[in-house]
Amino acid sequence: MERLTLTANRCWFKSRDPAFASYSIAPELSSFSGRPRFLLVPKGRPEARPLLVVEGAAGSADVATYGPLLGTPLRARLEGDLVRWRMGSTSCDA
Repeated sequence: MERLTLTANRCWFKSRDPAFASYSIAPELSSFSGRPRFLLVPKGRPEARPLLVVEGAAGSADVATYGPLLGTPLRARLEGDLVRWRMGSTSCDA
């Protein structure tokens, strides 16, 4: 999850991708529940309800995604990037 979080941050936010300009990333990698995750939240509102949750399971390559952003046109981009990065790519381009 750490690699996935770092890649998402680099590709979606540090690159100033306009598709993600209204969001911020909130990593929660130290989880006592064994489910490290990162959240996309409205920019400047880290306490807000997450718009996307990307959650892993300790000791597993499985990653679950859920949240209202998956009901938007951004869904294909989110899923495509996450699948590619889970397969080991660190490229920001599809």
